[in-house]
Amino acid sequence: MTNSMSWVSIPDNSDFSIHNLPFGIFSDSNPIKRAGIAIGDQIIDLSKVAELGVFTGLNFDTDVFTNEVLNPFIDLGKDTTNAVRRLLQKELINDSSVLKEQQSVLVHQKDAEMHLPVFIRDYTDFYSSIEHATNVGTMFRDPENALMPNWKHLPVGYHGRASSITVSGHDVHRPMGQTMPPNAEKPVYGPSKRVDFELEMGFIIGKNTALGTTVTTNDAEDYIFGKVLLNDWSARDVQKWEYVPLGPFLAKSFASHISPWIVTMEALEPFRVPGPKQDPEVLPYLKYNGDKNYDIHLEVAIQPEGANETVVCTSNFKYMYWNMTQQLAHHTMNGCNINVGDMMASGTISGKSEDAYGSMLELAWAGSKPVALNDGSERKFIHDNDTVIMRGYSENGDVRVGFGEVRAKILPAKQ
Repeated sequence: MTNSMSWVSIPDNSDFSIHNLPFGIFSDSNPIKRAGIAIGDQIIDLSKVAELGVFTGLNFDTDVFTNEVLNPFIDLGKDTTNAVRRLLQKELINDSSVLKEQQSVLVHQKDAEMHLPVFIRDYTDFYSSIEHATNVGTMFRDPENALMPNWKHLPVGYHGRASSITVSGHDVHRPMGQTMPPNAEKPVYGPSKRVDFELEMGFIIGKNTALGTTVTTNDAEDYIFGKVLLNDWSARDVQKWEYVPLGPFLAKSFASHISPWIVTMEALEPFRVPGPKQDPEVLPYLKYNGDKNYDIHLEVAIQPEGANETVVCTSNFKYMYWNMTQQLAHHTMNGCNINVGDMMASGTISGKSEDAYGSMLELAWAGSKPVALNDGSERKFIHDNDTVIMRGYSENGDVRVGFGEVRAKILPAKQ
């Protein structure tokens, strides 16, 4: 199966190939939010596909496609959601398809507004890149003991704020906060001076568990529906002052942005790779079999107002020390329940080279090494009216599966 076999035109190097078909929620001149699948520059309106009877043989209630979030669809289970995706792949390469005859099922992406694809009841952010954790520990602690003693024994994480997660394209104001200026005797209140991006990926839970239930690394993939790009904004000066003793709070809760299309784990199957060697050996409940990391190319660009963008980071999801199955197994090992639509984030994804660092904190090394942009300006952290753009894709021969982008502008603070 190739893109050229599809009767929908798919541009070269499109993230949304015939091999992908990610799910999202959109609206257009019809303001009703509804489910769609991305293909090339188009969206397949799944509610209209259902009206044509294409899904009749799958025996499920197609009203899930007119819900304003994907949760009810995802809750049908992977047998059904995968069958929908596979059926549409077949229809897209069938020149006799009823969908080709009724092209009102297609909506141009440029004419659509994308919405948050799922209701996120709970959000957990991990800290699973050893390169990132080492860089941060080197900057703020002893370089010889950059990692905390527990870091290689468990996936460190914290329970984040779900209500402030929004979709790409929604700009956010610079947060106000309490900070302690250098050499000051007391804190001050004002706009954060160190707003930062964090290059992350999130995975969406696809199956509920009851309170008291655990998920093993062997079963974890059954509970993961798909993945999105995530920009986990941070206010570093606020974070530095508030994080002791309980960790991230207001510095991390003012906004997080995700890409609008959820790429299924089945679409990412061709891109599995081995993860880094874990030393010391992990406890039995964190051991796993097979390749659990994924080769996903990632980049971050900064675009000042009225200027062209500059790519400041190129990284890869394959670098993660702790993989998703370990994160989910650890998250539930105490009996914590999970729900369809919950999101787990990777933590900042940094590589070994300086251009692969996934935050301005690392790229500019806490402000000591400003990053040059194409317009001649420099950045230690994100300025007002800067737009941060993250992109991601996987490629294996002629098979390309991408995430599109997540972008947002930092607006001046509301004082």
